[in-house]
Formats: sequence, C-alpha cells, structure tokens
Amino acid sequence: MNAVQGRILIADDDSEMAQMLGHLVRREGLTPLLAQDGAEALQLIRAGDPDVMLADMKMPGIDGMELMRKAKNLDPELPVILITGFAEVRGAVEALRAGAHDYLAKPFEHQQVIRVVLRALNERRLKLELKHLADHVHHVLSPRETFGPSEAIGKVIAAIKQVAKSNFSVLIVGETGAGKEVVARAIHQASGRARQPFIPVDCGAVPEMLFESELFGHERGAFTGADQQTVGKIEMAHNGTLFLDEIPNMPLASQAKLLRMLQEKILYRVGGAKPIGVDTRMLTASGQNLETLCERGLFRSDLFFRLNEFTITLPPLRERREDIPYLAKRFMDIANIELSKSIRGFSPSATEAMLCYRWPGNVRQLRSVVRRAVLTAEDMISDEHLGLKPGSGSGAPIANASELLAEDERTKNSAAPGQGRNDLSLREIVRSNTVHVERTAIVHVLMRTGGNKAKAARLLQVDYKTLHSKVKEYGIQIKGVEAHA
Repeated sequence: MNAVQGRILIADDDSEMAQMLGHLVRREGLTPLLAQDGAEALQLIRAGDPDVMLADMKMPGIDGMELMRKAKNLDPELPVILITGFAEVRGAVEALRAGAHDYLAKPFEHQQVIRVVLRALNERRLKLELKHLADHVHHVLSPRETFGPSEAIGKVIAAIKQVAKSNFSVLIVGETGAGKEVVARAIHQASGRARQPFIPVDCGAVPEMLFESELFGHERGAFTGADQQTVGKIEMAHNGTLFLDEIPNMPLASQAKLLRMLQEKILYRVGGAKPIGVDTRMLTASGQNLETLCERGLFRSDLFFRLNEFTITLPPLRERREDIPYLAKRFMDIANIELSKSIRGFSPSATEAMLCYRWPGNVRQLRSVVRRAVLTAEDMISDEHLGLKPGSGSGAPIANASELLAEDERTKNSAAPGQGRNDLSLREIVRSNTVHVERTAIVHVLMRTGGNKAKAARLLQVDYKTLHSKVKEYGIQIKGVEAHA
C-alpha cells in the first residue's frame, strides 16, 4: 500500500454526508466503504478491510466514541478520525486523548478531509512497515547480525547456543540498556520452545500490590475490582518462555511463591484453590549483583540458586566498541524507514564521536541518539547531529580518538615484531585501544583506593567480579600497594 491506495471506512447515519465523503476519497484513488451505523462498521473491521475509519460522533446505537473503542480492540493500529459538530469540539479533544487519530469539525473543507485521511493512511503504512521490519529482525537475523561483530559478543552468542536447547533457568546479567531482553529472545528463538509464547515482564514496572496477580493471575472476586478471571503471565507462557526483567524488584513475598511454583510446576491464581500445572522456562535479568542482595537479605538465596542454573554476562557497549559502527548503521536503517528518510551514513567525525563516547545508557541510548540524528540530518549524520557533548557527567568521552591512536602508536612495541599500525584491522585497533584505556583507568583508581578493589569497583561503577577478572587479565601489579578486597 502506498500513499494513494487504501480502503476508507465511513461510518455515518447521514447518508448524504456519507456519500459526499465517499466521493471525496474515491476522487483521490481510495476505496470508500460505507456503513450506516456502528454495528455495520464493526462487521467491516472484523472482515479486515479498512485502513482508516471516518466515524460520526453522533450516531444511534453505537456512537463514535464507543465505536472507536470497539474498533481499537479489533485492530489496535486502525487510525480513527471522528467527525463532530463545532459545539462538540471539546468532546473530540477528549477522544484524541482516548486514542483517536484526529477529528474533523463541521463544517469542514474538502481538502481538509483529504489531508487528514492521507496523513492517517501514511502513518498506518509506516507502522506496518516498522512491524514487518521488527519481525524480520527478531525472527530472521542471526544472533551475530543482531548483536554485532565483537569478540565479547562472540562469547555471549556461544553461551546462548550452549544453553538454548536445554531447559536450564538462565540469569542474564548486564547494565541497563545493554540488551538483556534481546539475549533472552535469542535464547527462546534457539530453543525447542521457539513456536510457543515468549512473555516478558518488567518487574520494576509492576506495583508491589499487583505483583502476584500479574504473575499468577486471579479469580473473579479475589479482591476489589477483580470483576473477571484473569490469566497471569506464568500461565500465558505455558510451554514457552517467561522473561522476568530486573528481577531484584520482585517483592520478597512473591519470591517465595515463585520458588514454590518452580519446584512443584504448579501455581494457584490469587483467590483460587485449584492447582494449575505449568511448564514454563524461566529466564531472568538483573543489572545488580544478586549475590550481594542475598547477603543483605534483599533477595532470597534459595530462589537465586534456582534461577542461576546458567549465567550469561552481557558486557556494556563501552567494552565492545567494535559493535558501535555496526549497530549504529542498523539503527539508522530502521529510522530511515520509520521517518521516511534516506540518510546515507555517518561522517568520520560522527564515527569518531561514537567510538569515544562512554554510552552510559548502552545500546538503548545509541539507538535513541541515532534515531534523533536521522530525524535532524539531511544527507549524512555528523557529530553535531549526534549531540554527544564532552564533559556531560558519566556520559563524557573516555578520550579523543586521535589521542588513543597516538598513545597506541607509542606502545605498539607490545605487538608482534614487524607489525605496524597499517597492518592492523579496525577491530584490532579498537581492541588494542580499549584494553589500554581500561588498564590505565583501573591502575589509576586502584592507586587512589590504596589497592582496595571493592572501592575501586564502586568508583568505576562495575561489578567486583568484573574488576577482579580485569586485574588478573591485564596482569596489573602496583608497586608499593598491595591489592586487596
């Protein structure tokens, strides 16, 4: 469907108005579908025909507002344009808040009708293209194509392949925005449950008093407002995969019930006495150290051991800079489709800016920055379009790219004999500089803390185990200072 093709549903009990609107859209190459009332309009929507709906606010039986609500239940992406009298504009504004795409106040100009309809039609087309692209990304791209080419991601992908076919519970550890849900979806897609539901739950977004109802469901009358039986997320994921993001936010009382469910493979809805058998694979994610939370009594140790049958650690974007150009290009392609633009790529200064930035928000921040840059750029994305300003707190650049290269040139004697700068690939250059910067930062902070690795880890905002492994990997020894916990 392009901008001048589509089926426009016109719901109006005024036959003259309906015929006039039908004539207008037909003149634009569009196909009008006429409905005399809300019931007939709903039948046409159930048949899957319309791309946009024009509906009169005042109709006998099902009025415009009620029709819009019922239509959204059948097709959430259907743009609804409400037609109203001038005195009813306030009601139309309320309709916009309720989900209407736009409204037309009588009397209106013919060209105004066409502009509103074509805009709605184009937005629907873009949303469908984006959905198609998202489905393609999730179901066609390999994990390597999804995550990037870095060696660090190669280890993550190997871990995904190793555990996917099993029924192990997997704990995915990583900073906010690093892509933990993407890892969870990759595990699900590579498992024997791929054709079954994948149900994600953000534990930080569920109010504590509703947590058990969200996970386990509830029976009618279980509490005030429970006017019907509701199936919980665990039951929805039967034979499939349940992904609990930010698991430390789960209330302790709910942790006990989740543990029992995992052990017995049955659940009880809130207010119910009937046991319900479930076969659900459990994937969880955390940006915090669960072992530390267990020691502090903020997370159940027995549940931690049950969820931690296999652990995948997803490194932050600043530790896998080889992935940045690849991911930026992929996000640019997606934004080009979403915004109907044709940005060609990134200038050298923009690439340098992205490689030098710390990315405290990780992949999620990179996607947001690139999307905004595509919106503001005309042809190529420059560093100005990215808006990555130096000195912006935790998001400040780690170094200037030219300085990194110059420093690496001074220390190139650590490379193999005869291997000069021109012999290195981009991946090798990035890896070499990343190692140098990481090692320098760790040594500097350890000197400040007198060798106390726990304090150094807090200052560097990394997990203690990560710092300990880096110290060991880089062979860091500080003269006159004994590194300790």
